[in-house]
Amino acid sequence: MKNKLIVLLAVLALVAASLACSFGDPTLDNVRTAKDQDGNQPASVFSTSDTVYVLSDLSNGKAGNVVTSKWYAVNVEGIEANLMFDEADITIEDETFNGNVYFYYPPPEGGWPLGSYKVEIYFNGTLVNAVEFSIE
Repeated sequence: MKNKLIVLLAVLALVAASLACSFGDPTLDNVRTAKDQDGNQPASVFSTSDTVYVLSDLSNGKAGNVVTSKWYAVNVEGIEANLMFDEADITIEDETFNGNVYFYYPPPEGGWPLGSYKVEIYFNGTLVNAVEFSIE
């Protein structure tokens, strides 16, 4: 009987720990660039014809959370330094959400201009991280 009680207490402790993890505050992390929406082809160097994906992992997300991307041309010939050229929001609609959130930017007509770029990722208006990539 004593062993059954110990096993039951251990199981209850594991259940309580997993519930505590699943009900925590929403967090957005692991911001990265890739050549695909799943992040299976991580990259920081792209060709002029590549679509650039920026992914992050959202844990404990909830309806109304907003993830924002701001895209900048940092050092691109013929373009003003640090020019923001795009901004987009994703609003979480699911009651609970755990998974990847991604933005993408296809090559402009004529291809990406060569140079360095940066994407800032915000979560509910707060800067989480910035990732850099280059077009070569």
